[in-house]
Amino acid sequence: MNEHTQLKFLNAPINADSTTDIIYMMCPMHLLTIEEKIREIKNGQVLSILTDYDGALEDIPAWCNKTGNEFMGIYEDSDHYKFYIKKTKELP
Repeated sequence: MNEHTQLKFLNAPINADSTTDIIYMMCPMHLLTIEEKIREIKNGQVLSILTDYDGALEDIPAWCNKTGNEFMGIYEDSDHYKFYIKKTKELP
């Protein structure tokens, strides 16, 4: 993980405009699904991603960094993570 991407754990979940459940999904399918879902929402809206894949702790913030979308943080639930991304860029 590079020094630009910091994991930000949240104390409570954030209200999201859209949610995608990618539990049991691994690389690279989880990133392709996120890309598809981020295209479906409007700029300024928040996408919540449910996953149990530990690799996502590195992959999702890095994907946000690469695409210019805002990584808002992670809420750790009992058996999965909830990642939050705010759409700030249209994907090509």
